[in-house]
Amino acid sequence: MIGLGKYPNLVTLTEVLGRAEQGGYAVGSFSPRYTPLIGAVMGAAEKCKSPVIVQISSRELKKYGITVDEFAEEFYRVLREEKTSVPVVLHLDHTRDKALIEEAIAVGFTSVMIDASHEEFDQNAALTKEIVEYAHPRGVSVEAELGRIGTTDFIETDTDEELFTVPEEAREFVEQTKVDALAVSVGTAHGVYMIRQPRIDLERVRKIRELTNVHLVLHGGSGVPSEMIRQAIQSPGGGISKVNIATDLEIAFLAAIGREESMTNKECCALPPSMLRVGREAVEKTVMEKMTYFLGSEGKAAEKSSGK
Repeated sequence: MIGLGKYPNLVTLTEVLGRAEQGGYAVGSFSPRYTPLIGAVMGAAEKCKSPVIVQISSRELKKYGITVDEFAEEFYRVLREEKTSVPVVLHLDHTRDKALIEEAIAVGFTSVMIDASHEEFDQNAALTKEIVEYAHPRGVSVEAELGRIGTTDFIETDTDEELFTVPEEAREFVEQTKVDALAVSVGTAHGVYMIRQPRIDLERVRKIRELTNVHLVLHGGSGVPSEMIRQAIQSPGGGISKVNIATDLEIAFLAAIGREESMTNKECCALPPSMLRVGREAVEKTVMEKMTYFLGSEGKAAEKSSGK
């Protein structure tokens, strides 16, 4: 695949999450949603000396009018021209499309997520195993989802139905699929919390950890109080090691440029340079705050993993 080897700090999900679990922090998986903001995310990581995951989901690609090739091209441009030195992962988030996963791997994504959580357990496991068997020989990590994580904005998933992850099923799922990371449904939701309040079932996180050593992922990190996140990260035996954050970045960007509605990537690229600069600065500030006060990953870029 493209990328790994050429850039020493370009790594897989497995590598950064192994370090995070051992270090008692989590790595932020940030979705810029617009290609001009990729540099803001990576710039924040560089300033914080924090590992970072840059991600985009299949639904975001469609909504904002971006191809995986365009997203990867801008990611690698920033990596090369800005001389990013911290550990970075390029991750394809929620997708059900094997062809898109294959395309993403071909253009240099180092991690992919197959989301077959809408299927029954056996079919979810079978589809996940198929992707694992394709990705692993190519040096790419795989994330899957078990249970069903709700949503409030329908940007990343198409249902607001929530189904908590059953710990015993998580153990069986990981054993069958050999997946590297597992997104678990423990109370959070994608999007902005308007009526329901964010919560994390810490006992469920602890039980899943007792039964499996897979890296645990929390989707719907935007809007969750930092103390709640820290408790989930520092769960006994190792808790959440990857937290997805998308909506907070777009909110910060739009507020900074005085806009309420989302736009296409093409429209974003056409904004005046001065406006883009203000928007990028707001996103960079938001990412740095998450790394410092939310994830505990500031200053962790140089930490090594003993493997897992």
